[in-house]
Amino acid sequence: MTDKLPAAAGKLAENHPDVWKSYAAFGKAIAEAGPLDARTRRLVNLALAIGGRSEGAVHSHARQALAEGLEKSDLEHVALLAMTTLGFPQGVAGLSWIKDVTD
Repeated sequence: MTDKLPAAAGKLAENHPDVWKSYAAFGKAIAEAGPLDARTRRLVNLALAIGGRSEGAVHSHARQALAEGLEKSDLEHVALLAMTTLGFPQGVAGLSWIKDVTD
């Protein structure tokens, strides 16, 4: 399982498996707590990562989104939408982080 995680998360999972197990269970409970489908949750998480200025999280959510069958255009649209809410520079940064994974 840790070989599919980003490097820092993979190290955490290796070095502190009980913490990682609890964190993963927490994430699963949150995902199942509401009515949003998996596709919508992934796009929301991508948007939150862009808003949080977390390049690593954007990379991770973009990779997962592509693996789940979302299109590159879906991901890019999220970054474009970020421009009006977060500002042009943050939207462009999000777009470039997505392109790190898609191009």
